[in-house]
Amino acid sequence: MGRAPGYDADEVIETARDLFWTRGFDDVSVSDVEKATGLSRSSIYHAFGSMRGLFDAVVQNYLDAVVRPRLRGLQAEIVADDALAAYLHGLADAIARRADAVGDVTGAPTGCLLVATAVTSLGADGAVREVIAAYHHELLQAVTAGLRATGGQAAADLEQRARVVAGAVISANVLARVNAAEAVRLLRATADTVAVSV
Repeated sequence: MGRAPGYDADEVIETARDLFWTRGFDDVSVSDVEKATGLSRSSIYHAFGSMRGLFDAVVQNYLDAVVRPRLRGLQAEIVADDALAAYLHGLADAIARRADAVGDVTGAPTGCLLVATAVTSLGADGAVREVIAAYHHELLQAVTAGLRATGGQAAADLEQRARVVAGAVISANVLARVNAAEAVRLLRATADTVAVSV
């Protein structure tokens, strides 16, 4: 029976998540992970196999700990009529909080880890592309459910409107990396249009 590791794998993954989220996969080295986590290179490779293995664990953590909790209200069995507006305002609040934290010595991740990954060297990787496409599909389904819950949406307009709102979410996550205030304004304006359509 093997010896238990002397570290908390979840903590390592969360620390690495913030590194990848802030700087992108291509700009994070094994030395960066060693320094941030306190683990040796051999421990990192033993636990995750490679930097890519660590990144895959980070992506799963990001989906489970960041993305899906935020979408929960839109994926409930019964979606509240204000769930979509609440989601958009909540995302705007999170971007604003992260932007405020950037002045901190450690910096803070902004935007969306998955959206940012699409423009790194991993963007051409088939498995990563599938994860990003699945995330977009999950987001689109959640937004559709939120719009449906508001009522007043003609069935023919629902799919098109959901694509526009999901597109605004993706755009805000890109914009958050360069202009968080404008990303927040975009999300709040989108929330207002959702509220008006009720």
